[in-house]
Amino acid sequence: MWSQREVIDYALQRRATLQAMRQPVRNLSSLDACDADPMLVRAAKYHGEPTEVSCPVCDSSAMVNLHYTFGDQLGQYSGRIKRLAELEEMQSLFGEFKVVVVEVCPDCGWNHMITSYLLGDGVKRKPPRRQQTVEDIYG
Repeated sequence: MWSQREVIDYALQRRATLQAMRQPVRNLSSLDACDADPMLVRAAKYHGEPTEVSCPVCDSSAMVNLHYTFGDQLGQYSGRIKRLAELEEMQSLFGEFKVVVVEVCPDCGWNHMITSYLLGDGVKRKPPRRQQTVEDIYG
């Protein structure tokens, strides 16, 4: 993506978590490491993008990545999951927003933040006008 900047890679943190789980004197049990929220597993099942990486805990090939988007310029759409193709379009429509990539294994519940970065063309814009949702109508 042409506007990607301020990239933070969480590979060292991920490796430390896996190492703590695999040590003979366990500092971290697999139940603690594989603690994905049911909503996160559901989001991974329906919105995740498959990866080439297999799960480091259960060796499953069902690993997926979720791309969460956050930013003031996104308005009420901040915090939504987007596909890579949608991120390509969004980077020219918004000035700046953050993308957080989370890997999730729906089989065992392993989840970890992989990377985060900023996207956008740098032009400051007002958030889109708030649209009424079903939650607004029915509470």
